[in-house]
Amino acid sequence: MATDEELLLPPYAGIRLADVCMVRSEQDAAEALAALSAMDALGFDTESKPTFLKGEVSTGPHLVQLATDECAYLFQIGAAPALDVLRAVLESPAILKVGFGLSDDVKRLRLKLDIESRNVLDLATALRKGERNTLGAKSAVARFFGQRLQKSKKITTTNWAVARLSEKQILYAADDAHVALRIYRRWRSDQLA
Repeated sequence: MATDEELLLPPYAGIRLADVCMVRSEQDAAEALAALSAMDALGFDTESKPTFLKGEVSTGPHLVQLATDECAYLFQIGAAPALDVLRAVLESPAILKVGFGLSDDVKRLRLKLDIESRNVLDLATALRKGERNTLGAKSAVARFFGQRLQKSKKITTTNWAVARLSEKQILYAADDAHVALRIYRRWRSDQLA
């Protein structure tokens, strides 16, 4: 829930659709692997089809998002080239993966895809500055950029397992990973200043 102060902030623009790549083919996968492997840090997140019934077990993740400074790569689980790239990048100890609330994402990737994510930094705890509660992406965007990150509950709870994601789903998912990397970069530069 946004605070009154956050509601007064200008909206966070987010990533452009033109800067999002859905990894669907072998060529997409090769290009994604080259771009992602060249980075020191990546924004990272996953999306899963929500569960609504008591006792229902999630079959996610259904989508994995990795972002460079310029582009977000979305990998729908089930496509063979995507799995090879995800394993190479997420298991690499040389690339830092940053995001918010990643413990469940890492656990689900291990259980569903047998991927052991390495060198992962959860910004929700790293940015706390001695505060008791973890910090979410919305609060971090307000703190570091003076802007309001809009996260639609309607999009959050959509079916992430569908074959063709909507434009709103694509932008929402890409923003989750991309904003995490932007916040990480800003946090590190502030520490060095």
